[in-house]
Amino acid sequence: MLLRYLPQLTPNSATLIGLSAVFLWSSNVGLMRSVSQSFGAVAGAALIYTLATLILFFTIGLPKLKDVPKRYLFWGSLLFIAYELCFALAIGYAQNSRQAIEVGMINYLWPTFTLLFAILLNNVKANGLIVPGCAAAMIGIFLVLAAEIGLNMAQVWANLLSNPLSYSLAFAAAILWGLYCAVTVRTSQGHNVVTLFFALVAVVLWIKYAFIGAPSLNFTVDNSLILLLAAAGLGLGYGTWNIGILSGNMTLLAGASYFTPVLSAVFAAFFLSTSLSWIFWQGVLCVTLGAVLCWLATRQKSN
Repeated sequence: MLLRYLPQLTPNSATLIGLSAVFLWSSNVGLMRSVSQSFGAVAGAALIYTLATLILFFTIGLPKLKDVPKRYLFWGSLLFIAYELCFALAIGYAQNSRQAIEVGMINYLWPTFTLLFAILLNNVKANGLIVPGCAAAMIGIFLVLAAEIGLNMAQVWANLLSNPLSYSLAFAAAILWGLYCAVTVRTSQGHNVVTLFFALVAVVLWIKYAFIGAPSLNFTVDNSLILLLAAAGLGLGYGTWNIGILSGNMTLLAGASYFTPVLSAVFAAFFLSTSLSWIFWQGVLCVTLGAVLCWLATRQKSN
């Protein structure tokens, strides 16, 4: 229960713990896609969040709800559940591994949205770099969706229409996570209730699983191991991230998270045995550049 007994963290220590989430999250797309292929989109997500809840319980524990601001419990849980459902189902409903990586990359617009909402809702100051930063991130997503032929809007649109549900869920997820981070900083008063939020996500997913009449679950040694890895990466990632944004330097964490798209694409491509074109990697780099510029826009003003 190491993380549970770290109440007196210095801002620097909390920031370092938060940075570890970048590496843990980089495994999410590849592992979650593999789990969904074995158990289905809904059941796979439900299993991951159930195990991740147990991991968080034994590392962070449960908060004393009477001490948590009711405003944060309501808005934080609503945004967190909505985000996790959008993210997990976007990957699960992808038609193939390449598409799963693409929707995962759309989700990684969240560093840019996190900084935008920090500016809009938490009075973080920014300079003119925020504009090219946002533009670069969006151009990067267009390149990711353009397949092999470069920045062609007709191809991007055709790609989106091939699976509008997954792509829409991924974009919604990026916005929701940015909002969640802003609301957490603004209303949580330092309380970490991520374990409760994960439990609520698992409950919602199991309810959905019960209503869709999905087939029974078939466990093997291989898919059980991947399930455990996915749950560990997800649960510990969010546990360490919440510690970082509650007690560390949120602007620095959001800026450092620009490494996540690159690392995630590398891991997912390797784990899912998927070849990615140079156009795709240009898109990844543009998303990264956009996050860096947005981070610099806020950091220069804060110095």
